[in-house]
Amino acid sequence: MNIRELKNANDVKIYLDTVNSQYVKVAITDIDGVLRGKYMHRDKFLKATESSFGFCDVIFGWDSSDELYQFKELDGKNLFTGWHTGYPDSKVRIVPESARNIPFEKNTPIFLAELLSGEVCPRSTLKKVLNRLESLGYKSKSAFEYEFFLFNETPESIRKKEYRSLNNFTPGMFGYSILRSSVHSDLYHQILDMCMSMDMSLEGLHTETGPGVLEAAIMADEALISADKASLFKTFTKVIAQRNNLMANFMAKWSDLYPGQSGHIHISLLDHDERPVFASKEGNDIPDQMLFFIGGLQKYMRELSVMYAPTVNSYNRLCPGAWAPINMTWGLENRTTAFRAIQGGPSSQRIENRLGGADANPYLALAATLGAGLLGIEEKINPNKPIKGGAYDIRVPREHQVPSNLGEGAELFYRSKAARSLFGDLFVDHFADTRNWEYNEYQKERKFLENDKISTWELSRYFEII
Repeated sequence: MNIRELKNANDVKIYLDTVNSQYVKVAITDIDGVLRGKYMHRDKFLKATESSFGFCDVIFGWDSSDELYQFKELDGKNLFTGWHTGYPDSKVRIVPESARNIPFEKNTPIFLAELLSGEVCPRSTLKKVLNRLESLGYKSKSAFEYEFFLFNETPESIRKKEYRSLNNFTPGMFGYSILRSSVHSDLYHQILDMCMSMDMSLEGLHTETGPGVLEAAIMADEALISADKASLFKTFTKVIAQRNNLMANFMAKWSDLYPGQSGHIHISLLDHDERPVFASKEGNDIPDQMLFFIGGLQKYMRELSVMYAPTVNSYNRLCPGAWAPINMTWGLENRTTAFRAIQGGPSSQRIENRLGGADANPYLALAATLGAGLLGIEEKINPNKPIKGGAYDIRVPREHQVPSNLGEGAELFYRSKAARSLFGDLFVDHFADTRNWEYNEYQKERKFLENDKISTWELSRYFEII
C-alpha cells in the first residue's frame, strides 16, 4: 500500500505492519506555523488513529520562544488556555491522508494532526473557510512559493555571533544562476529528492537575487493539501540544511541590504464539475468571479494582515522598491502590485497573492486569501482598475494600504467583522491577542535595541524557528 493512499485507521495499521514501523512521528502546526510534535510508539499511535489522543494545549498558549502568553480575560470569558485552565491535554485528530515517509528516518513515517475542537487550530481554520467556499459551489487549488536564505552557520554559531556578520552560503547577486546551482548540485538534488519523496514536489528551484538565497515553487494541489505541503516544506528544508551543516532562514527580512523573503500564494477556483472558474471564455477578458475575488482581496486583506504578516519583522519587508507590495493594488502580470492576475490557458489562469512573507503560517495565509476572496464573490465586489506600471507611487486611500506595524495589524484584525464571520470569535480573539503579545514583547525591548533597522531581537526570535 502506498503511504499517500492511507484513508483510515485500518489502512494505517496495514501500512505500519508492512514496513515494520515501531515508532511514528506526529506533528501539529501551532499558531506561529511551527511544527510541534513527538515520536509515538505504534501501539499508542494506532489507538489514536481510531479516535484521538491528548496533546498538551500549551502549544497554543505560548509564543515561538516558548514564553507563556499572559493575557487578560476577554469580556469575562475564559481564554483558550492558560494557568487558569492548568494547560490540559486537548483532543487531537490524526490525519491519515497526510502521512509521509521521511527519507532519512528509516521506517518512521510522519503524520500531521489537528485539534478536534478546531477553534484555534490553523489547519481547522483553513478547513472552515474551505467549507464555506464549498457551500458557494467552489473548491480551490493553490500553490506556495518560498524564498529562503542559506548560511554556512549552525544553531550554535549564529548565537555565538549574536546573529551578526553571518557567512552566507554563496557570495554575490546571482539570480537564476546555472553556475551556482551546478556547483552545488548535490544540495539542490537533496532538496529536490526530499520534496519528491515526501509528496511535496517542486515545480521549480533556483537562486534568487542575493547571497545564498533560493526560491522554491511547490506544485499546485487542492488547497488544504497545498498548505500541508507548505508547512512540511518549511520545516524539512531547515532540517536538510542543518543536516548539511547549513541553516535555512525563512524570516520576512533578515537584512536591510537585500529584498525580503516572500511566501507568495497562487490561487484558482474550480466548480463542482472541476471546471476552472477563473478561465476566460472570450479573448483575454477576466471573468466576473475572478474580478469579484480580487475585489474581496482589495477590500479585506488589510484587516486580515496579521494572517499573512504575523511577526514584527514582517513589516520590514513591505516597503517600496523591494519586490514586495505596499498597497492593495492589482494588475495584469504586474509584480509591483499586491494581487497579480496571471492570464493563460483554462488550467493556468489564476491570482497570485504577493502580500505574504516566508514567515507566515501557510494555513492562515491561505485562509485569509480564500476568505477575503469568497467575501468578494458573495458581495460581488468589483475591484479598482488594474495598475499599469509601478504601483509603489500610486496614491491609495488608507484602507488600501498595508498596516505600518504588527500592533496596527492586530488592532484591525480584532475589530474586523469580516474576520469574525470567517474564522469565529474565539480564533480572532486568541490570534489578535497573540499578535499584540508579540508586538508588546518587541516594544518592551525596543529602547534597549540598536539603531539597525533589523534588530537583534528580531533575528534571535525568528531566525531559526519561523
